[in-house]
Amino acid sequence: MSVSAPGLRLRACAPARPGLAARMRRAGHHLRARPGRAVAFVLGTVWLVVVLAPIYFMVLSSLRNEGTYITANPWVPTGGLTFSEYSTVFHAGLGTYFVNSVIVTGSSVVLTLTLSLAMSFRVIRRTSRFAGWSLRLVIFGLAIPIQALIVPLYVIILKLGIYDTLLALILTLSASAIPVAVLIMLSFIRDIPRELIDAMAVDGAGEWRIFGRLIVPLSRPVLATLGIYTGLNVWNNFLIPLVLTQSNGTAVLPLGLYKFQGEYGIDVPAIMAAVLLSVIPLVVLYVAMRRQFVRGLSGVGLR
Repeated sequence: MSVSAPGLRLRACAPARPGLAARMRRAGHHLRARPGRAVAFVLGTVWLVVVLAPIYFMVLSSLRNEGTYITANPWVPTGGLTFSEYSTVFHAGLGTYFVNSVIVTGSSVVLTLTLSLAMSFRVIRRTSRFAGWSLRLVIFGLAIPIQALIVPLYVIILKLGIYDTLLALILTLSASAIPVAVLIMLSFIRDIPRELIDAMAVDGAGEWRIFGRLIVPLSRPVLATLGIYTGLNVWNNFLIPLVLTQSNGTAVLPLGLYKFQGEYGIDVPAIMAAVLLSVIPLVVLYVAMRRQFVRGLSGVGLR
């Protein structure tokens, strides 16, 4: 008993000491972490209120008419809420502007990402003089603001016979977005391990197969990031559509909102409904691509 008792005491106490120490360390860590978590929670809540308050006001205002907007409390959903202002907006032609913006933005994003990714891969794979000079010519576009080229662009589009068409907007907006996209994609593709490309080349894969099977899947995060960035710039562009279009049938949403504001400047609920409709596609684009967008920002595209 005298021999076994100490052994029993050792076996009973040995597991207890590390467990107690671990619990004490965890308790101290939680005590130290609670103030930081509380501050982060308060700041996050305040920021959420700041972001959501204008959206709430916009939605609530768009569901009123002119009379209830002036007399009712702007922050309380009282009175008769109606969707009549949305009907007014669509009857004013905003639906046509909306469709035109979707066509121009979608086509410009696809064209910009496709050409930029293909050119970046070509420059990385073929270090020739032609590729180098082509890259310099494209990057040189970063030094020239689009406002400085608006008159030559107008003359070129007019001579090509595509003035006042959606094609003119697609080509011009895509060309203005390609330099930035190429610069970012070059840095991304350079980080792709060369061994992966060489392994596929040894197996007999050509450049098109390497591009489609390797480069495109690995580039999804940067494609999502550039897609959102390019989409925002194209969707909100006002100057180029103002110069290169003149009819209502080819006008895009920023021009439509400008015209709509001039006609319905006093009808604030209608203006709010039009602005809200113009924001929805951007929110949908971000929600659809948010995971790839976050991966692209955090730099984990190759993991």
